[in-house]
Amino acid sequence: MLPHLSGVVVETVERCADVLNVRVRCGALPVCCPWCGTASRRVHGRYVRRLADAPVGGCPVVIEVLVRRFRCGAVRCPAVTFAEQVTGLTSPHARYTLLMRGLLVRIAEVLAGRPGARLAVRLGMPVARDTLIRLLRAADVAGPGRVRVLGVDEFALLKRHQYATLLVDLEARRPVDVLPGREAGPVARWLAGHPEVEIVCRDRASAYSEAARRSAPQAVQIADVCHVWHNLAQAVERCVTSHYSCLRAPEETSGAGPGDGVVPPMPDVMLDSRGRPRRIVATMLKRHAAVQQLRVQGRSLRGISRDLNLDYYAVRRYARTPDVRQLLVKVTQRRTKLDDYRTYLYQRYIEGCRNAPQLFREVRDQGFSGDRSTVNAYIRQLKQGTVPPPPPWTPPKPRRALRWIMTDPARLKPGELQGLKEIRATCPELDATVRHVRDFAALMHERRGKDLPGWIEQVRRDDLPHLHQFTDGLKRDQDAAVAGLSSHWSSGQVEGQVTRAKLLKRAGYGRANLDLLRIRILLRN
Repeated sequence: MLPHLSGVVVETVERCADVLNVRVRCGALPVCCPWCGTASRRVHGRYVRRLADAPVGGCPVVIEVLVRRFRCGAVRCPAVTFAEQVTGLTSPHARYTLLMRGLLVRIAEVLAGRPGARLAVRLGMPVARDTLIRLLRAADVAGPGRVRVLGVDEFALLKRHQYATLLVDLEARRPVDVLPGREAGPVARWLAGHPEVEIVCRDRASAYSEAARRSAPQAVQIADVCHVWHNLAQAVERCVTSHYSCLRAPEETSGAGPGDGVVPPMPDVMLDSRGRPRRIVATMLKRHAAVQQLRVQGRSLRGISRDLNLDYYAVRRYARTPDVRQLLVKVTQRRTKLDDYRTYLYQRYIEGCRNAPQLFREVRDQGFSGDRSTVNAYIRQLKQGTVPPPPPWTPPKPRRALRWIMTDPARLKPGELQGLKEIRATCPELDATVRHVRDFAALMHERRGKDLPGWIEQVRRDDLPHLHQFTDGLKRDQDAAVAGLSSHWSSGQVEGQVTRAKLLKRAGYGRANLDLLRIRILLRN
């Protein structure tokens, strides 16, 4: 039941003041000197050591060990006397048994100082938070062993000021080391000591590339495809922003729009079934009138907010909108699941399809996740003529257009597909950008890295300076990019380990120095 007490003789066991005291003594002879290994039977003296042990039934345990001190018979031994140690129970100068120490270190690995101390007290192992940190710093960390596929990435200890580098064994799926900084020097020194590394997965940072090229020339460098795709998205975003004037041209020539001060008519959907204004509409009308009246009297926005018991920003919105219908329109234009399919339903309705169940099946196949009653109600309103036709296409914001371009067409909704079609028809440069993005996505998903030089040449033929900058970066790191597009290895595991490292860093509060954080990262895995 207590294997760690197998090397001693248990004399008494008694409970005193909610503590279980176990008195034991050592009886084995001879005992070998820890310095020279000479066996000795000459007992020089005895003393009692008190060691905290793992609790029994939730009760703290203290083991009192009667330890003997022996004389060493070797003439040249530097130790004149030495104290015996019990295998599996004691260690020099320790106040905890090896079992107790292992439990406390495990708690400190997971919870660190204060939370670990609170849990240890509940489990019958009272310990100070500083003791847990000290035990954790003294814990033994196993070496990385042989690493064939290495993942490298950085994470912030203090954002924009202090960073560290995380090394991950991608085959064993565990971190192997944490290095200070994100420069090439520490990584190069680590790689120099591990010539068995065959593959290095990294981001597109030049420091890690230089370190691998300098200290691991035998290794194949792989640029992570997620980082390459992210860089492509940044280039496409700059391209969309530079050609956004092409998308705004139809809007500017189409006449007055919502932003030109034209107030739309009052929609019928603002009325309930009895023809009276809906509750929210009536409330907005009342508040708008009260705010406008007090503004005419010269009251400040803060004073109106106190008098009407309204939020300051709501009062400011009412005060800056002279016509309440501009605010009421927003009540009826809240987005629903059907918004992306209204244009398609209206087009099919114009073409002569008035069967609501049939139209519901069509939009359901396109990804509509709403209920059939929603489609039935919209078709009924079209038949009654109580809803206007969908508004004409308006250009999206650059970030939304970027999302449409970078998303798989099979995952876009019908309204988004139509918007992307309008973008491509409006601007030839963006049409070419969409074509290049889809070709690159095919290279990435089909792992045709050998076709990357041909893709670069196709991009260079079009007048797309932002994509040209992206291809210039690919050419500087072309071998790693080709390997990344051809191999199944990536830095996905490293990103997950970085997320775990950040969690441990935040759990450590101000005590998460690099040495302590490194131990927690390596021991947790």
